[in-house]
Amino acid sequence: MARIVVIGAAAHDDVVRLREPLRPGGHLNGIAAGGRLGGGGANTAVALAAADHTVTLLAAIGQDAAGDALRTELADAGVDTSQLARLARPTTHSLLLIDPGGERTVLNLTRCEEDQPPNRLLDLPVEAVYVRSRRCDLAPLLATKARTALVVAHLPPTEPDSRPAQILVASASDLDPAARRDPWSLGQAVAGELLQWVVITDGAAGARAYSEDESLVVPAPVVQPVDTTGAGDAFVAGLLHALVGGRPMAEALAVAVRFGAEATLWETSALPAAAVRRLCTE
Repeated sequence: MARIVVIGAAAHDDVVRLREPLRPGGHLNGIAAGGRLGGGGANTAVALAAADHTVTLLAAIGQDAAGDALRTELADAGVDTSQLARLARPTTHSLLLIDPGGERTVLNLTRCEEDQPPNRLLDLPVEAVYVRSRRCDLAPLLATKARTALVVAHLPPTEPDSRPAQILVASASDLDPAARRDPWSLGQAVAGELLQWVVITDGAAGARAYSEDESLVVPAPVVQPVDTTGAGDAFVAGLLHALVGGRPMAEALAVAVRFGAEATLWETSALPAAAVRRLCTE
């Protein structure tokens, strides 16, 4: 299996399950459903570790009880926590509102992030790097790692030259209409000459992938979502797992869609290990 570095957040998620959909100006009822591990980086890292990859998470956590708990939970899930930065600030904390149809709304309450980019990435020998961060100062690090490793980066950001990577992944809901009409041009502006594929996820509609001269479409299986939190993170874990295993994009996209759909069936932010192991045998 591959050595993979994930750059992104590790968070403590507090969950409220709503009795009715969100609506502007509404007065809603909900049930506190407890706390759990979350954050886009952590969610992806946990799933990749369950798929038997050697996964290192580059993230920042606080020097507090929440940070201690996250580090322990990540390590128990098989993620290498040796590169976590411990900062004298609160650990990232989010409130998740889950409506009766399983759709989630995320409220970021605190965010723990390093002031400088994680230059220690350059010292880590890896086959792949995944970036789930909006910070715009990572381009030099990614360009260097892309010489020897597959770099997959999530959008946004969409600033020119901000994400030198072979593969870009974005949610259709995060892109403006012009970008959705011409994702390849957006990808070229963001990733430059390294770009090989732009992958767009679109919830229940599945996913699409675009290269310079090819487009692929994979529909999503019909499911009844319980909790859509982390579905995009699970999608990327499936995509990376397939790509580092040598599968072509058409097959990798299908694997990714199955991972993403599966994630909606669990009341978790990270896809459970048992589900990952089953998906890896399909």
